[in-house]
Amino acid sequence: MEQFDVVVAGGGMVGAATALGLAQQGMSVAVIEGKEPQPYHPEQPMDLRVSAISPNSVALLMRLGAWDSILQMRLCPFKRLETWEHPECRTRFNADEMNLDRLGYIVENRIIQLGLWQQFADYPTLSLLCPSRMEKAEPVDGGYRVVLDNGHQIYTRLLVGADGANSQVRQQTGIGITAWDYRQHCMLINVETALPQQDITWQMFTPHGPRSFLPLPGHQASLVWYDSPQRIRQLSAMAPAQLHEQICAHFPDELGEFKVLNSGSFPLTRRHAQTYFKPGVVLLGDAAHTINPLAGQGVNLGFKDVDVLLHEVEKGGKEWAEPAVLRAYERRRRPDNLLMQTGMDFFYTTFSNSLLPVKMARNIGLKLADHTGPLKKQVLKYAMGM
Repeated sequence: MEQFDVVVAGGGMVGAATALGLAQQGMSVAVIEGKEPQPYHPEQPMDLRVSAISPNSVALLMRLGAWDSILQMRLCPFKRLETWEHPECRTRFNADEMNLDRLGYIVENRIIQLGLWQQFADYPTLSLLCPSRMEKAEPVDGGYRVVLDNGHQIYTRLLVGADGANSQVRQQTGIGITAWDYRQHCMLINVETALPQQDITWQMFTPHGPRSFLPLPGHQASLVWYDSPQRIRQLSAMAPAQLHEQICAHFPDELGEFKVLNSGSFPLTRRHAQTYFKPGVVLLGDAAHTINPLAGQGVNLGFKDVDVLLHEVEKGGKEWAEPAVLRAYERRRRPDNLLMQTGMDFFYTTFSNSLLPVKMARNIGLKLADHTGPLKKQVLKYAMGM
């Protein structure tokens, strides 16, 4: 049976980053992934799935050697962020207030994954098992035995679950979750804009859910439409011309003229694993926690998980796979993830309430928040992982 120090289930952004970081520490690592990301060509359409990458995440990607590869593909820096319900009551954030060049970058998830995968070849101790899926994981003395869908068996001291919200690792190892449905779906719409590349991302709240704008390279952008499952299904069935009409009617004038290019949708669910580890197994990213995508913090939280796990493993020395090391990782990450989940839920619930006194209070709150100076900076620094 082939043996590895670590087996990472999931070769997405979080799994690939974990594998690279552990390989950098000299460990033998196997990555199990079912599908190779599509290669990059400059003329190909933008992907629907994008992330707002914080400076903290950029620093991790730099240490892993992936950031230069990402820069050679495509991304969109942004300097400003605005959020409002009533147009006159806005909270504005600007990189200049923080003495920064930018607040972050909007990057396609696949581009981040490709940037990480391009580093795999630099590490002879890193093995990529793709296309491959985990069929079974069972504890054995001092680790886990993993059975793949081709019948191949591998042994590892530590099994890492970075295999997404419906994690097989989490299910196979009997780690429970707390979860609930937000009773809303999210629609992603890629558009071509009359305006050139913009440096702002904005979010407008409505009684039915937020409407968001994420800038993309060139004359392109990603629109995010939150609404009831029924309404999103209705929008998803529309031809581009009909969808264009609906966007014009329900998005603010800030959008300007545009053309619909592509769209897709998914349900919103909150999940939190009841524990992040068991002896010989640890969960990261969406396998451990999913969050309302309201502020685009999902992948940044996942990269924070990676950062902390790598630090604790390195600090653990020869005892790196022991429960005490994994417990230290959970102790550092669970409160932060829970705070972000709860904060997003509070924000989401508050802005979904159409009672007039609540509506007045939140608009006054947004107006006041724009003038709080140090407090506003502190909120932004936290969201940026600084």
